[in-house]
Amino acid sequence: MWSLAWPWALLALPLPWLLRRLLPAARAPSEAGLRVPNLSRFETLRDRSPVERMLDWRFWVAVLAWCLLVLAAARPERIGDELEVPVAGRNLMLAVDLSGSMDQKDFELAGRRVDRLTATKAVASDFISRRKGDRIGLILFGERAYLQVPLTLDRDTVKVLLLEAEIGLAGEKTAIGDAITLAVRRVHEQDADEGEQVLVLLTDGANTAGEVQPIKAAELAEQVGLRIYTIGIGAESMDVSSLLGGRRAINPSADLDETTLTAIAQQTGGRYFRATDTASLQDIYALVDELEPVEEPETGFRPVRSYYHWPLGIALSLAGSLCAAALTQRAVLRRRAKVQAHAG
Repeated sequence: MWSLAWPWALLALPLPWLLRRLLPAARAPSEAGLRVPNLSRFETLRDRSPVERMLDWRFWVAVLAWCLLVLAAARPERIGDELEVPVAGRNLMLAVDLSGSMDQKDFELAGRRVDRLTATKAVASDFISRRKGDRIGLILFGERAYLQVPLTLDRDTVKVLLLEAEIGLAGEKTAIGDAITLAVRRVHEQDADEGEQVLVLLTDGANTAGEVQPIKAAELAEQVGLRIYTIGIGAESMDVSSLLGGRRAINPSADLDETTLTAIAQQTGGRYFRATDTASLQDIYALVDELEPVEEPETGFRPVRSYYHWPLGIALSLAGSLCAAALTQRAVLRRRAKVQAHAG
């Protein structure tokens, strides 16, 4: 898109005509007479009519030069397409529990009862899709912790590998401390100026395996600036069949160590959340979105390139050609006058 930076400069276009109309005409200089036998050689010296002056090519060259000079003063520019300025997002690690207890079917999804991991996959996948601009990594842990996806901007790959995760893939027990330690190690390998460091850890149990205790791992996370949000997943009550054929209520989340998860979050400046069903799990990830908002790219930036030098250069070239023509004509007239004077 073409535009003028200073369009008000175009108001100067009729300035020469206004000056010609408003200012008094210059007085003709009085010169001594010259005797000549005839005026045929001095035809070009006589005053020309306005029509004759307009038919002169130099008149139109001067008009064109003035218009180009005014156009250059208005600074023509070309505005490019709107661009998004990339922003530095967060380093966001997701740690998902794959221990045997995640097979508990106490969640509902689309009207059917599903296990905890299936519900987590569905909700976490939507969460990943919303984190545009963040570098996302995926840690899967059970008895051991594995880095399934290093920090990357490729959200689709993270979602695919999360959906492919299976219960028991990393062992039946739960190594919460090792999962946090692995996240700390990955964060420590990143440059300090690459954005904020966040870990969202989801589990349904207590730390029953691993080499590092969760509280010690949280202290290490605090040292490297890793903020941890912990999510305890599992229903608070569930009806099961009894041996006598009746129904009885049990707590399927009796093994959940909320005290430790809360301490981990508080140690690192994060928060602990409790997800008892799919709706509350969705609300938790939405709340994490609010606590750790996605950096919006700066829109509205359009590259601007100025082209004022082109009309300015052409105007100066035309003005130079007029000066050269005037000097040439003046020299010719002087030579003719000298020749005529000698002939007289």
